[in-house]
Amino acid sequence: MDITAPLLARDIGAGLATIGVAGAGVGIGNLFGAFVSAVGRNPAARDRMFRDVLLGFALTEAIALYALVIALVILFT
Repeated sequence: MDITAPLLARDIGAGLATIGVAGAGVGIGNLFGAFVSAVGRNPAARDRMFRDVLLGFALTEAIALYALVIALVILFT
């Protein structure tokens, strides 16, 4: 058995695990895009919506961090 086969599988697995980071980037873009659109329609509700937007941002960013941690665990263990 070739020694590079497990290393190649590890690298492919880590690359696939980082797809979650791209998905989180798209989610954050959608989140803030919708927020800007909503504030444009109703500026008086900005303060009330901003708290929810920050919560959504934090939860979406947590998914990206989890994906990155999984990729690093795959690479370095």
